[in-house]
Amino acid sequence: MSRVHDRVMDTPEPPTEPLTVLDETWSRMLCVVAHPDDLEFGSAAAVARWTGQGKSVGYCMVTSGEAGIDGLAPDQCRPVREAEQVESARIVGVPEVSFLGFPDGVLEYGVGLRRAIALEVRRFRPDIVVTGNFRDTFGGRNLNQADHIAVGQAVLDAVRDAGNRWVFPEQLVDGLEKWEGVREVWAAGSPEATHGVDTTDTFDLGVASLEAHRAYIDGLGWEHFDGREFLEGFARQAGQRLGVALAASFEVFPMGWAGEE
Repeated sequence: MSRVHDRVMDTPEPPTEPLTVLDETWSRMLCVVAHPDDLEFGSAAAVARWTGQGKSVGYCMVTSGEAGIDGLAPDQCRPVREAEQVESARIVGVPEVSFLGFPDGVLEYGVGLRRAIALEVRRFRPDIVVTGNFRDTFGGRNLNQADHIAVGQAVLDAVRDAGNRWVFPEQLVDGLEKWEGVREVWAAGSPEATHGVDTTDTFDLGVASLEAHRAYIDGLGWEHFDGREFLEGFARQAGQRLGVALAASFEVFPMGWAGEE
């Protein structure tokens, strides 16, 4: 079963509570997800909005998605999926994509994963970090994929690790410093989402970004898959909660100490 099969087949009743508009008073964002295509299944239109505002956004893929196409061996699949992700990012205005090289499909939460993500945070020095949904489900009966859960949990801890000079201190060489400037982590598409952003004007770019993953989508074997129709269903649900035509939804995790505003 494909990683995104659950996203297509699992259609719970959408939440009806209003979404709060996301704070966009930031300059730099780092998006850290498990696989190429994770951001494109819902968040890329939001990224296009932000790059269009002149904000700096970087992508970090923990794996290269090399186990994602059943008919293509991992060593053959890896460069295909990396190239598709780089093109997908370019479409929404993201010039930088890093691949951490962890093995696809068997990620485990742990110190090694935290260390690698903390290094990316220290290098990029973002105000906001975006990851994917890491709740147990997408809001229905079908379980989330294990890589998504491991990465999301590691992102939360790695952001805090990055701000502590005594955690992974071996990274702090050649001018690299700790980074405690991440204000919030946003989990895209979470069933616990409370915030959203209007993607009406950049929705087409989000669709084009997903369609750049053509080898992956074809490899899933979905007959007559329509990326626009798929994305529009979720974007309209979020838009109704935000009071706009189309939107992307996020669960927000403040990174300040308890009691801080």
